[in-house]
Amino acid sequence: MILGPVSEEKPICSAKGCRADAVWVLAWNNPKLHTPERRKTWLACEEHREHLSGFLDVRGFLKDVVPLADWDDSAADR
Repeated sequence: MILGPVSEEKPICSAKGCRADAVWVLAWNNPKLHTPERRKTWLACEEHREHLSGFLDVRGFLKDVVPLADWDDSAADR
């Protein structure tokens, strides 16, 4: 999921089966597939932030974890 400016729909957590509101953006890339500057994003609720971050980090994919409100502000600046 790639985030842009906030839409009418509330962003939800990317964890399988979770429908909770997202409060974190996990920015990542797979260096075997993506250029270094490319960022893909997963969204996370409070409950799943550590689990999703750990999944990406153990593979060397995790680049940044940012509160959703801060990501929205920075995305609007791009």
